[in-house]
Amino acid sequence: MLGSVLFNDPAAARRTTHAQTSQTRGAATTAKSHVVPVKNRTPAKPRPTSREASESDAEAVSVRLSRHARDGGGGMMRLETAPVSVQTVGRQLIAMRSPNSTGLDLVANMPSVSIAMPDTTGFKGGSIFMRGFTDQDMALMLDGAPSSNAGYLQQNVDPENIESVQLTPGSSPIDAPATRAAAGSLDEKTMTPAKKMGGAMDFSYGTNNLSREFLRLESGYIGNSGVRMYISGSHAHARQWMGAGTNERIHMDVGVMKDFDNGSFVKFFGSWHNSMFTIDNYPTEAQFELYKKTGQGWNRTNIWNPASSSAGNYWKSNIDSWNQFFVSTQAHVILTKRLTLDVTPYLSTGFGFDGYGVGTVSGLGGVCSAGCTTGAGAQANPNAQVSNYWGQHWSPQVGLTAKLGYDVDRHNHVTFGYWYENNAISYLSPYMLTMESGRNPKLSANDYKLYTVDGQEVSSRYNAGYELNSFFISDTAKYLNDRLTVNAGFKYVMSNYWDHGVGVGTDTISSYKFGANSTAPLPHLSISYQFNEHNQIYVNAEGDFRQAQPSQLSASTSLPKNQYSITEQIGYRYNNKWFMLDLSAFNSNITNRLLTTYLPNTAYAVSNAGNMTVRGFDVMVAGRDYHHFSPFASFEYLHGTQDSNIPYGNTYLPTKGLQSILTPRVMANFGVSYNSTGFFGNFALHYTGPQSVTLVDDQRMPGFVTDTLAIGYHFKPFSFMKSPTFRLNFSNLTGSIVRVGTTGVANNLHNVTLLDGSTLAGGSGASFYVLPRFSMTGTVSTDF
Repeated sequence: MLGSVLFNDPAAARRTTHAQTSQTRGAATTAKSHVVPVKNRTPAKPRPTSREASESDAEAVSVRLSRHARDGGGGMMRLETAPVSVQTVGRQLIAMRSPNSTGLDLVANMPSVSIAMPDTTGFKGGSIFMRGFTDQDMALMLDGAPSSNAGYLQQNVDPENIESVQLTPGSSPIDAPATRAAAGSLDEKTMTPAKKMGGAMDFSYGTNNLSREFLRLESGYIGNSGVRMYISGSHAHARQWMGAGTNERIHMDVGVMKDFDNGSFVKFFGSWHNSMFTIDNYPTEAQFELYKKTGQGWNRTNIWNPASSSAGNYWKSNIDSWNQFFVSTQAHVILTKRLTLDVTPYLSTGFGFDGYGVGTVSGLGGVCSAGCTTGAGAQANPNAQVSNYWGQHWSPQVGLTAKLGYDVDRHNHVTFGYWYENNAISYLSPYMLTMESGRNPKLSANDYKLYTVDGQEVSSRYNAGYELNSFFISDTAKYLNDRLTVNAGFKYVMSNYWDHGVGVGTDTISSYKFGANSTAPLPHLSISYQFNEHNQIYVNAEGDFRQAQPSQLSASTSLPKNQYSITEQIGYRYNNKWFMLDLSAFNSNITNRLLTTYLPNTAYAVSNAGNMTVRGFDVMVAGRDYHHFSPFASFEYLHGTQDSNIPYGNTYLPTKGLQSILTPRVMANFGVSYNSTGFFGNFALHYTGPQSVTLVDDQRMPGFVTDTLAIGYHFKPFSFMKSPTFRLNFSNLTGSIVRVGTTGVANNLHNVTLLDGSTLAGGSGASFYVLPRFSMTGTVSTDF
């Protein structure tokens, strides 16, 4: 039943996030391939920007410490020198993980995050929970461009083409094209095309009838052009681990690199993704406990009975069909000995739909009270099953960052940059008759469309978006033989939003049009001191923000305020030939917190939920190879409090002083890798402590443990196969039945007294991600 205006459906917010996450380090990572040993550098080489300097310094350290490995813990930790908290996994670990892995799987053992995923096959992404925030508060990027939100992160790149994944909790670069970075950033970097012709392939089969194939072809340098490239493709198919349904994906990646003699370069990456998968139900606490005790599941069924009240739960009536396109280019141009230019244009777009079984024609209420007709001209049967859609037309997000770097003198490097982005998304939310087979029809299937007696289609249509302009400037100063680095900068973001369309209510179809503007000042300051090649300290303070979704204008002429955070960090790093240690303490003050809740007075159920404070510390330690073993451990202590009572209608929820939601006090990880002759392996264990999942703190999720195991063997080269390898990947080794995250924030589970003395009745509380059952994947692979 409609009940409220369709354009207030929270599901509509899903794809918006495709165009609202970002962070970039310009061409910093790619530039590393051009760094030469310290002894060969000449004063004429242009000085890199602040972030590039961090990467270059790290390379220089690895040269000076030639007897030391750059990675520790088998790739679970990397030697860092940036003046912020950085947590990175490298190719060494990625190559041991399952080919089904996404960027989420790869960072699951970092100290600052807890990861929740609905499946083990890599089709559906998941959620990130970090320092009291979620991925909705994070800058997620790929090669310097905004990426999808965590639920769709797997759509942009295959794991075989990921070079590294880097987390910077509580921080984002000043040049990042990020409309949400209050929690920090996650940065995926793709591999650079190989210099020699060749390729790679792998084949996987596993639990839940998973089958997957991958092939990458490398051109090497093409003649004397300085151009090298690769193209890859993959296909995967699996069934649901819980309930009925199947999932399928096809993916293609293209990478191109052009080198120039003076050190300039251009790196291009593009991808296309097509998937169709079953949309999951997520259980309440009561449904989860029933499953745990009796084995009775909560997900979709394989029974189609159009006369049944539960017909809408048939798996073919709940399908996600999507096509995604992603393109970014990183150009680094050395103009003179002192002046450089970095330009990163990007484009992300997609189209498709989510279809949901929602009941019968008669259940649509007043909009069909006088009867509805179909696109074929027939009278719609009041008892016919109906599908409701969230659909998106071709909706490009296009943007560009450009920055000039100039060496003022031997101490100071100044960067001035500009960021432009245009994000216009066209939504469609029709009600259509479900096909006779129980499947959602395509949006273009006219015979299944519903029309009112006066000829209006029973559908909401709207266009929401924003145009953004931003300027930033920074200065990196180095003294004391470059041991002391001070970086100060400022960024100013200006956004113009719009949202207009036609919405269907319970009795009427009405049009609307809204607009708004917002600004965000973002100061940055960091200081780093490198005592010697073993010891470093740093401090960092910066402002970051998350802007509200433009579609929230649909219920109000005023947009919710930008969420704003001020974060301070202090850290210490130590490394020698045996191990690496990284300590960091942090404090974040958040104002106008944007929360996805079930509040009655907010568009898309997102509210400015007052202020919040989060503070704590992280510890990471990793051993370098010792008798073929490389251990890793991390720990985080987190203390978060809600500093305001949260609005609810004309009153407030009593939340001030309570533990903030999704803020476990303790998270810990342990891992160990093994590599000897041909044998290799990795074991990882993660623990997240108990946490609150309702705003009034009357429902909590217990602590939980997750684990993964990888074992394999590298065979000797044979024929055209340079590195024939077999590996097995396992997850949830003990078959634990535990909740690992929440899909949204609920107000309360039990009755609660509001500040005006009235009582808010209890409900079902939060809904949850559940750890998928034990799974195993076997993979054969080789380079050639």
